[in-house]
Amino acid sequence: MARLNGRSQRVASMAALGLVAASALLAGCGEPSAVPMDDEYAGSGDESSSAASSGASDSSSSAASGSEASSSKTDSGRYKDGTYAVKGEYGPVGEDTIDVSVTVSSGLVSDVQVVGHPFTTISKKHQDAFIKAIPGVVKGKALKTLKVDKVAGASWTSEAFNKALEVAREQASE
Repeated sequence: MARLNGRSQRVASMAALGLVAASALLAGCGEPSAVPMDDEYAGSGDESSSAASSGASDSSSSAASGSEASSSKTDSGRYKDGTYAVKGEYGPVGEDTIDVSVTVSSGLVSDVQVVGHPFTTISKKHQDAFIKAIPGVVKGKALKTLKVDKVAGASWTSEAFNKALEVAREQASE
């Protein structure tokens, strides 16, 4: 193996140290989160949407973690009819967001609207595909157990959507 001179060793050590530091900084990042949106649509109103695709599952782990939600409410499993607006955030440093509006009627998702706020063109491609597919995946499903798998190839967007569903369940809880 070739031997490095003193300067090369220092440069290599600094590069390795920088990589370790960057990894440590990003280790806790990228976890999707969601919070209620404070806008004129939160908790009321009717909207409509178009649909396509698959990927939802009814999972009995409806999970109201609450640790990332700013709401002190918990998921009761019983939901008031209405429209609930939530902002989901994700990406390595939380640079991508989605605005999710879920309309609940008799415990079922009767409508969903998602507006993407991508940071990159790659994120835009994934968000656009997700937004097109998600209504067909969730409409008519029970809010209580709804959790989507990777929809339209958008795994991070799907995870952020699931976090938004957790907050919507908390908002809608009776």
